[in-house]
Amino acid sequence: MKKIKIVSYNVNGVRAALKKDLLDWLKKEKPDVFCMQETKAQPEQIAPEIFGALGYKYQYWHSAEKKGYSGVATFSKIEADKVETGMKMDRYDREGRMLRTDFGDITLLNSYFPSGSASEERHEFKVEFLNDLMPWVKKLLKKRKNIVLVGDYNVVHQDIDIHNPKRKDKPSGFRPEEREWMNTWFKKDFIDAFRQINGDIQDHYTWWSYRAGSRKNNKGWRIDYISASKALKERILASKQHTDAVHSDHCPVSVELSC
Repeated sequence: MKKIKIVSYNVNGVRAALKKDLLDWLKKEKPDVFCMQETKAQPEQIAPEIFGALGYKYQYWHSAEKKGYSGVATFSKIEADKVETGMKMDRYDREGRMLRTDFGDITLLNSYFPSGSASEERHEFKVEFLNDLMPWVKKLLKKRKNIVLVGDYNVVHQDIDIHNPKRKDKPSGFRPEEREWMNTWFKKDFIDAFRQINGDIQDHYTWWSYRAGSRKNNKGWRIDYISASKALKERILASKQHTDAVHSDHCPVSVELSC
């Protein structure tokens, strides 16, 4: 059976992650496609041969206009049939939040959803992004039924996706309106690949605060997801959260699909 392995990772700065032996981890995991979020870099700042030496000949970027901020990149051992940057919505595209690559009948969307933790204004921006993303993806689904959207969603879906669901302060990332968006997202058109394979296992997170002891004590949030359109349900072979990887405050997530 032919299959494709995709890894998604908010690296919180690709240059910083490289200094923490990211390449050694990639060499061990051997994904066919490696999607990064929060690259905080422009293409010219990362020599192509750094990742090229591991077989990632095809390197696609969508960086933010503001240097050292946001940005996504998709590195692949397979040449994409189609590459598109952005959502054709300038307010999001200037922040480098969406990168599309097509591989055969699969459309891969690598996305870094806005964080709303900085201010109420940024939380509102995040909610607007969510509300604009839904119809944008639905329109694409009419043309491409096999869609995988990977990335840092910056939203906790279920109570089991956060270590302290009874907290009262309701920070951005755990507010009713964004969690309801996730309910709609997974109810209508998409499957949570990790849950599809692993069920409702608890204490599995993808992000931990840098506050003392958060990661050691597993006081985390699950905010990095791989969504597969329902047409791909029977093609999901495996999905994992790689908590052994410590190059960032996030951990990578992966999926294997038959193709």
